[in-house]
Amino acid sequence: MTEKKNRPEVRFKEFSDEWEQRKLETVVDVCSGKDYKHLSEGDIPVYGTGGYMLSVDKALSYDDDAIGIGRKGTIDKPYILKAPFWTVDTLFYAVPRNDIDLNFAFDIFQNIDWRKKDESTGVPSLSKTAINEIEVLVPEYLEQQVIGTYFRNLDNLITLHQRKYDKLVNIKKSCLEKMFPKKGEDKPEIRFKGFNDSWEQSKFGELGSVAMCKRIFKEQTSEEGDVPFYKIGTFGAEPDAYISRELFEAYKSKYPYPDKGAILISASGSIGRTVEFTGKDEYFQDSNIVWLKHDERIDDTFLKYIYEVTVWSGIEGSTIKRLYNDNILKTEVKLPSVEAQYQIGVYFKNLDNIITLHQRQLEKLKNIKKSCLEKMFV
Repeated sequence: MTEKKNRPEVRFKEFSDEWEQRKLETVVDVCSGKDYKHLSEGDIPVYGTGGYMLSVDKALSYDDDAIGIGRKGTIDKPYILKAPFWTVDTLFYAVPRNDIDLNFAFDIFQNIDWRKKDESTGVPSLSKTAINEIEVLVPEYLEQQVIGTYFRNLDNLITLHQRKYDKLVNIKKSCLEKMFPKKGEDKPEIRFKGFNDSWEQSKFGELGSVAMCKRIFKEQTSEEGDVPFYKIGTFGAEPDAYISRELFEAYKSKYPYPDKGAILISASGSIGRTVEFTGKDEYFQDSNIVWLKHDERIDDTFLKYIYEVTVWSGIEGSTIKRLYNDNILKTEVKLPSVEAQYQIGVYFKNLDNIITLHQRQLEKLKNIKKSCLEKMFV
């Protein structure tokens, strides 16, 4: 039998030596945080398991950058601490030894399943002993630096897209607040040039009726099939049930079925979630997934976003986890002209497309990082 070599599956081409097996205590010096309440206000950041907390006048570490890892509570989200800093008593700080690159050590910490090291049956907790006894494999210093730099650049790219994504989400939130009239008002704070009229109040029940697909029973579904069947648990995600083409065509022709562009609403669970029907051959669970079958006074693209700011009638402050037809139909809504609706709907749709683009890029980069952590370490 060939002896397994301590080498990663993927590595940079200039390196070929085996990695050395070591205990984590020989890689980093794990230090305990301390209470900060006796300190005065200053410019030294204090960190806890959730990140930055406040600033004080003294530091636990003035010169050495380190890795923060939770002692209690959040134990599985390490992050780099730039000196000078202070850490609270629920956060360890691990200082790399002389022959260890900080970024590489951080990669090691990210590649450990810390939840499996939990020593408590209650609030998750780690001990210094448990951390020190973990065995890891370490290459020579130059390879550490190359690997550490690679992941640092990848992390910077992830952070960039995360910030862009968060910024766009906040822009959308602000626009939803300012581009729809506040309670008791009939004009929004911000609107497109050329639109000055007051918005007219109505009720969804005056504009249309609630529709849903014909009921599908469990025995009519299968794990594989011709047409996806979306239940409330898979609404807006991947289907886990299907119906036959024959049943789909029969029900589609005889019973209510959404038109392309209709805005489907979740009526149970996380009520009020929406999905735009793209016109694909799909079928939807009755009563849990519904749509408003309305007249020409509402533009569907606008309707998707009016739902996001809607407070449904009869359920505000309630523990009810279901949106009944009556709740929808009695809900009041303010509408501008159809032309203004179209402008608003297109604006938010384009904004959503950009948000989705950054979200997908973010997910792609995170998956790349996860794969690299698995393959570039032994």
